[in-house]
Amino acid sequence: MSENNAASATGHAADPGAADAYRQFLSDLLGVIAYGELSAFERMSSDARFSPSLRDRAALGRLAVREYENFERVAAHLESTGLNAEDAMAPFQQSVDAFHDRTRPGDWYESLMKFYVTDAISDDFYAALGSLLDPESSALIASLQETGSEAAGEVLFVRLQESLKDDPRLASRLALWGRRLVGEALTQAQRVVIERAMPAELDGFLSREELDAQIRDLFSQLTRNHSRRMSLLGLTA
Repeated sequence: MSENNAASATGHAADPGAADAYRQFLSDLLGVIAYGELSAFERMSSDARFSPSLRDRAALGRLAVREYENFERVAAHLESTGLNAEDAMAPFQQSVDAFHDRTRPGDWYESLMKFYVTDAISDDFYAALGSLLDPESSALIASLQETGSEAAGEVLFVRLQESLKDDPRLASRLALWGRRLVGEALTQAQRVVIERAMPAELDGFLSREELDAQIRDLFSQLTRNHSRRMSLLGLTA
């Protein structure tokens, strides 16, 4: 999917209408990623205060710094393409903030699970959409996963595993919380797809039927990946 569509993206320059559609797609996708990284920085910075130990507080602080660095990289890339980062983020602010309001964690452990679940789903989702971009933009999104998200996921996984060990009540509570989170996260991702990031005008990439099939496959994969991550923690998805 990535090679053909990246080639299509760069080939749209000869078609002004397609080029405008691609530019809007790029702005929307990088805009929602940038705001997601900024929001993650704010949440991690805030929740670090409630960590049960200084070790946990320092770990979340390091992850928060990494999220902000990712935000700066995406914002800089937007600006380098002639797009305004603030304008690109603005359409998603209300929706992303509303998602976080709906999924406000009740304690530090729920906060940790929220980072683990929602950040991983976001990473999978944006990596898949990133394959539709030009090579430079696609490489940027891939590098965000390589430099930050995998390390963050590992830190969160280890800490959750430690917390869940020999604590069946916490395991039961976080399993329920994880199921709620995945439902909300997938709904949020679908909203992005339908409202902004996958307009019908992108027929130069894929036909409408191919695009719909890709979307169905993508959400099935997101669900499978979530189930696998929960199973690794010994929890039911």
